[in-house]
Amino acid sequence: MTILAIDTSNYVLGVALLEENQVLGEYITNLKKNHSVRIMPAIQTLMKDCGKEPADLTKIVVAKGPGSYTGVRIGVTIAKTLAWTLHIPLVGVSSLEILAAGTGRYFNGYVAPLFDARRGQVYTALYQYQDGRLTAVKQDQLVMLADWAVELQEMDKAVLFVGNDLPLHQAKIEEVLGAKAVFASVTERNPRPAELAQLGQVKPGEDLHSFVPNYIRLAEAEAKWLEAKGKIQNG
Repeated sequence: MTILAIDTSNYVLGVALLEENQVLGEYITNLKKNHSVRIMPAIQTLMKDCGKEPADLTKIVVAKGPGSYTGVRIGVTIAKTLAWTLHIPLVGVSSLEILAAGTGRYFNGYVAPLFDARRGQVYTALYQYQDGRLTAVKQDQLVMLADWAVELQEMDKAVLFVGNDLPLHQAKIEEVLGAKAVFASVTERNPRPAELAQLGQVKPGEDLHSFVPNYIRLAEAEAKWLEAKGKIQNG
C-alpha cells in the first residue's frame, strides 16, 4: 500500500508518502503563502524524488479540517480529484487529530491540539493514547479559550498543548491550569503529514460524492451572506 497524504488546512503545507510501514518522504513548510499555487508542485516533486508514479498510489489521505476555510477546501478538492481520477480510496482525518498524534504518543496524560480561531476562540479537541491507539476524549469543537482552559482544569491528568498558535494563548492557559499545563516544543508544533498518512492507513475509504470538509463553522463571508439572505426573506 502506497499512501499520499495532503494537508493544507492551515499555514503548514504538508505532503507525505507512506509505503507499508515506511515513510518514503515528507515535504513541510510553515509559510503564509498561497497553498493553491504550491501544493501540486510539492506533490509532484515528492513523488518524483521518491520514484513514484500516480499509478503506484493506493490511497489518498487528506486533512479535512478544522482550520483555514480556503486551505481546507484546497486540500480536500485536490484529494477528491486525485482519488476520483486514480479510482482509489479517499480518507479524511481531523486536522486536530494529526497534531495530537505527533506529540502525544509518549505523554502520560491528555493532548489538546489547537488552532487560533480569532476573537478569543480556538479550534480544539482532547485526545489520549490508550493501548497504543489515539482516542478522542472530547470531539473537535470551536470554543472560547478561557472556557476551554477552565474545562480542562477539571481533568484528572496533565494536559499537553500543541500547535503553532500556542504563543497567542499560552499565558491564559498557564493562568488557569498552572502546573497541569505542558507545552509542546517549537519543533513539535507542526502537524506531520507522515502522521496523517499513518492515521489514514487504518481508516476505511469514504464515499467521494458525500465527502465534505469539517469547517465546524461557516466562513465569515458565507455566514454574513446567509444572515443577509434570511433578513431579506423574513422582511
